[in-house]
Amino acid sequence: MSGIYTVGQVNTYIKNLFLQDFLLKRISVRGEISNCRYHPSGHIYFSLKDETGALSCIMFAGARRGLAFRMKDGDKVVVEGTVDVYERDGRYQLYAKRITLEGAGLLYERFLALKAELEEMGMFAPEYKQPVPAYVKRLGIVTAPTGAAIRDIQNIALRRNPYIQLILYPALVQGEGAAASIVRGIRTLDRLGLDAIIVGRGGGSIEDLWAFNEEAVARAIFECRTPVISAVGHETDTTIADYVADLRAPTPSAAAELAVADIRGILDRISAARRRLRTGMERILDERRERLARCRTRWMYLSPENQIREKRRRLAEADRKLRELFQARLEAARHRLALAAEKMKGLSPLTKLEQGCAYVEDAEARPVSSIRETAPGALLKIQLRDGCIWSVVQKIEETERGWENGRTAEAGEKPGGGL
Repeated sequence: MSGIYTVGQVNTYIKNLFLQDFLLKRISVRGEISNCRYHPSGHIYFSLKDETGALSCIMFAGARRGLAFRMKDGDKVVVEGTVDVYERDGRYQLYAKRITLEGAGLLYERFLALKAELEEMGMFAPEYKQPVPAYVKRLGIVTAPTGAAIRDIQNIALRRNPYIQLILYPALVQGEGAAASIVRGIRTLDRLGLDAIIVGRGGGSIEDLWAFNEEAVARAIFECRTPVISAVGHETDTTIADYVADLRAPTPSAAAELAVADIRGILDRISAARRRLRTGMERILDERRERLARCRTRWMYLSPENQIREKRRRLAEADRKLRELFQARLEAARHRLALAAEKMKGLSPLTKLEQGCAYVEDAEARPVSSIRETAPGALLKIQLRDGCIWSVVQKIEETERGWENGRTAEAGEKPGGGL
């Protein structure tokens, strides 16, 4: 059968038709986001719809770098891209290259441009950030006098520290003249010499918060000598004022908590510090008392009176030991003397005389201990126990013992008196 084509051939033919249409190569489509899905691969699948129909769309991960916001269902956007055919499924879709929020998109582009300019000028640099005092006594507030922001700040600040002084500058925070009113409020409060200033308002759309994206407000915050805390919108809202301020709070309530110290916490810390101080002082005093007691004991031991008493005791002990030693040595000497006396008593001539022995001398008073020392006719003096006898030698007889005595004398012993 002639004129029959495959599905692929038809899809390819249609794709070529789309490629030849220059309008579809670069087209902008306005619509509302629906069925938005962020795929783990980084691609974004969604549909654009209006009251007349819907269009399937896809933004590849490589094109997401130009997406300045997170899309969600219901956003009004303008999508720029190319309409092409996906041959496998035989359906066409819009391949998005750039997506902007309709209306708010222009403001957001202005926001990004100003942010880049101020960042390049160094107004966001951390070295220019001033620290917020830990204990704020006077707090300035630039916000609307009738909004929820001032009520939240008042409630939290007074609850945390009822002694704090709050100074409100009622400013316009939305609409025509809001930026100039905020600038006047910052500069007025800066001249009062406050501890910190909160600049902010409640949440809203990007149009409602735009006053805080103005360059004049950013410069006023940057030039302020008082630390500035920005508290604009909700936690997800970010403005130029947040980048320039010395500290950013996600909400006005959080700004009050950051600026105002909790006096109950301070009092608790003071009480804890007082307890630690008391415990530390008691420990130190106990240590000093123990040291004083040791010093007193040592002083009592080393005092002159105690030293004299100790020396006297030691002297008395030494005297006692000396007396005992002297007495012991004296007794030993007496004992040796008695032994010597007994020994000498046995060797005494008088004892010998008492035993019947005699002491003989010649006429010259020389002792005679051998028959060889005298001769017949010699005069001898014989000393007895009770007197002396003078006699003349008539005869000399030699005995064997006498010879032995004579030989002993001749051997060199010192001759003594004969007994």
